[in-house]
Amino acid sequence: MVKIDYVAPGLFTSLGEAAGSVVADDPLEICEPVHGLFLHPDAQPGRDLPAERQVEKDVRPAAELARLLLALDPMPLTSPRAPDKRLVGTCRHFAVMSCALLRDRGIAARVRCGFGMYFEAGLGLDHWVTEFFDGGRWVRVDTEVFGQERPVDPRDLRPGEFLTGGEAWSAYRRGEVDGSKFGVPGTENWGPSEIRGNAVRDLAALNNVEVLPWDEWGRMEEAYQGRTGEDYDELLDELAVVCAGDDLDAVAALYLHPDLRVPDELIAEPDRDRAR
Repeated sequence: MVKIDYVAPGLFTSLGEAAGSVVADDPLEICEPVHGLFLHPDAQPGRDLPAERQVEKDVRPAAELARLLLALDPMPLTSPRAPDKRLVGTCRHFAVMSCALLRDRGIAARVRCGFGMYFEAGLGLDHWVTEFFDGGRWVRVDTEVFGQERPVDPRDLRPGEFLTGGEAWSAYRRGEVDGSKFGVPGTENWGPSEIRGNAVRDLAALNNVEVLPWDEWGRMEEAYQGRTGEDYDELLDELAVVCAGDDLDAVAALYLHPDLRVPDELIAEPDRDRAR
């Protein structure tokens, strides 16, 4: 069983040739420029970029993201870019790059998949954030919204402001939240199955496998179609407890379950991670 390490670069959080580019020591200072590295594909000016640029959102590894950023602008990754020099990326890309930059400075960091509760009142919107370990606790930061007017402090999200997939699942199972209020804005993808999907993605992220938001494996497609039963929900109950407990041996052991582990063929194709 692989030992989980949140300090060393992982499968998708190595900076490759850009490693060693971070000089700051303060975690928030390290994260600060990330909000100026990407453009969300559903917002302008990201949606106005040519079609060949839109594939950038499908890139998984931070090393490849770094290469593409430096090709657009040779300034260090610690420098925010003009909009036309940024990559097209989702919230997952902001979170992964933040994690990569933190680990490049030897700071324990990890990516979390779940739901932001601070975008629209009463709704849990599909979202990814970063955590770094500081002062004996994991600090949650949302680098995508640094500098934006939000009803939260994105540099230190408080409990309940962001729910991981497992946290949202436990709250749903306890009847504390309405599962129909969780989903992806601008789509028909709403409901408890969206919570199921992000719970599984969060377990993968805790095992240093930060998939794309639309990656599916195991029984996820069945779950989205409402064709899984109580046995799957009980497995997710266990997942939620394990992810909340932060016992890394338990997190790694549960990830071995065939319904939860990301298959190698999904993430071991380097050519599909290169934006052309």
